[in-house]
Amino acid sequence: MPSEQITSIKNIIKRDGRVDEFNLKKIEDAIFSAAESVGGNDKTLAKELAEKVHASLNEKFYNRTPTVDDVQDLVEKTLIEEGHAQTAKAFILFRHKKDQEREQRALITGGEDNENLNFSTQALKILERRYLLKNPEGIVIETPKGMLRRVAKNIAQADKLYGEPAEETEEKFYNLMAELKFLPNSPTLMNAGTTTQQLGSCFVLPVEDTMEGIFGSLKHAALIHQRGSGTGFSFSRLRRKGDFVKANVGVAAGPVSFMKVYDKALEAIKQGGIRPGANMAVLRVDHPDIIRFIEAKGSKNSLKNFNLSVAITDRFMRSVEADREYFITDPKTERYFGKMRAKDVFAMITQNAWKSGDPGLIFIDEINRKHPANHLGEIETTNQCGEAPLLPYEGIVLGSINLNKFIHDQKIDWDNLQESVRLAVHFLDNVIDMNSYPAKVIEKQTKKTRKFGLGMMGLADALAKLRIKYNSEEGLETAEKIISFIKDCAYEKSAEMAEKRGVCPAWEGSEHQNEGIKLRNMTCISLSPTGTISILANASSGCEPFFAISYHQSVLGDTELVYLNKTFEKIAKERGFYSPELIRKIASSAGLQHLKEIPKDVREIFVTAQDIEPEWHIRMQSTLQKHVDNSISKTINFPRNAAIKDVEEAYMLAWKSKCKGITIYRDGSYEDQVVTIGEGM
Repeated sequence: MPSEQITSIKNIIKRDGRVDEFNLKKIEDAIFSAAESVGGNDKTLAKELAEKVHASLNEKFYNRTPTVDDVQDLVEKTLIEEGHAQTAKAFILFRHKKDQEREQRALITGGEDNENLNFSTQALKILERRYLLKNPEGIVIETPKGMLRRVAKNIAQADKLYGEPAEETEEKFYNLMAELKFLPNSPTLMNAGTTTQQLGSCFVLPVEDTMEGIFGSLKHAALIHQRGSGTGFSFSRLRRKGDFVKANVGVAAGPVSFMKVYDKALEAIKQGGIRPGANMAVLRVDHPDIIRFIEAKGSKNSLKNFNLSVAITDRFMRSVEADREYFITDPKTERYFGKMRAKDVFAMITQNAWKSGDPGLIFIDEINRKHPANHLGEIETTNQCGEAPLLPYEGIVLGSINLNKFIHDQKIDWDNLQESVRLAVHFLDNVIDMNSYPAKVIEKQTKKTRKFGLGMMGLADALAKLRIKYNSEEGLETAEKIISFIKDCAYEKSAEMAEKRGVCPAWEGSEHQNEGIKLRNMTCISLSPTGTISILANASSGCEPFFAISYHQSVLGDTELVYLNKTFEKIAKERGFYSPELIRKIASSAGLQHLKEIPKDVREIFVTAQDIEPEWHIRMQSTLQKHVDNSISKTINFPRNAAIKDVEEAYMLAWKSKCKGITIYRDGSYEDQVVTIGEGM
């Protein structure tokens, strides 16, 4: 029966009670999708079956309006009666899965789907477990919409400190987050508007060579971790192991021993905290205990709460190149202590990194050369993931722009991006004022420089949507164009806020003053890993390439989520090479490059981290670093069969390319791997 002759069914009743216009095409698409999942590809047959369903609806619901469930019941019945049992089974399974998802979403929102906003089901699971407020019995008492309202309202209140009304700002902040154009770091989402009110995600604490200094910083770290944030430490000031301790006629334990004390204490805090807080431990390459530090994570159970990085000097790297010895300095006397062959130490670093991913490197001279507030002293370490080199007692707030939301019809919406960046800068500056600090000295130092780190997530998604290969000259040019635009917009807004609210106290004497630039914030740009918030925003992580097109990811310790890249899925269907068999192949593979049934131009766009040569990873990082006034958290991924020499070359290239740091990871070298691909999918 031709569909144009059927005019009785006009509307359909949705599950929430709303009445919507009946759409026959939706039935046709649902039938075709079910057929396609079991190998069918006949769109004409799907249309004919949809028309049969329509005819049955017209007959059964001539004088009343069917519900969504009524329609789906008739689809199942028609498929079975017409002899399409496999398609019917696929449709039933799909319907059951959707029912389960609705039930899961209803657990959070009480059935009101508009309270979920644009968050995916996977994001809702994470929000329910980690972010949404709970009562003393552990029952969720907040919806995702309520969470963003809470955050927007709280952060907007800072406007009142400067005689500005907060109501309009609150609405703008809410819409920016609700549309997933921007998300702040996790502590802001968790704690804003609560009694905790610790909103910054990263702090750097000094470790002075006294018992008071060592355990005083541990106390501050415990308070920071209890509230869901992380910490960075330099242990370079501690005297070497075995050194004489005059006070008790004993010998010093050395940096690594105290790192283990910190690790045990913060492990205990992690068990009762709202989320696990990470740590960075740094030791200078010219410290007498550098070998002990390099080998500190030789056991998989050692220092599990720490990332390790060696603070590398230019002098050391030049010594490696020239194959000569370099000087070791006693931290207590700051005098010559001895010397070692630089190549031997470098080899130990790269061997351990090949084995376990640690230690990474931070290029401490480059960091201090590019620090606009170097008149305040030297930076010795970074935050827990490396994207924020900070002075002792400094904290920083982070947030990321979701590039997915600014790509339309293979073009970048620059005007929308500019507006969103400017609003995000306003948001992050407000966070600095609304933050509750664990100690007065931390508050003073943080507000002196008013640093924040605005970054981006979804770079790989954006390049794929623009049909640009990540590891290509065009990929580098596009990424640089985006990050330089974000920096320019951020600096312009910071300058405007400096006129209204005043420059930060550290501005006088800074490089910004020397250049004649009045800024509210000493630094504005960081590229964070965006771990959990990129899942919330349904975006690829930070500035990383795709890890895989389909993969399992472990989050929250014991929750495993499965992902299939939506942009790839869309292109595959548009180009006509999508099939369930192909998706199964992708899920059990480390990449697409060997799958010849995928067109070559598509394979080139959807390169994964392990398809990309380390040189291209580093070229991308160094290209972005030119416009990042803080630093970048990026992992250089290596395949299982990578050689130690490959790691050596990557570390040397990163130094020569003016990166501020480098972290590598060889697939399979760590048993609790967060993201997995290949066998077992």
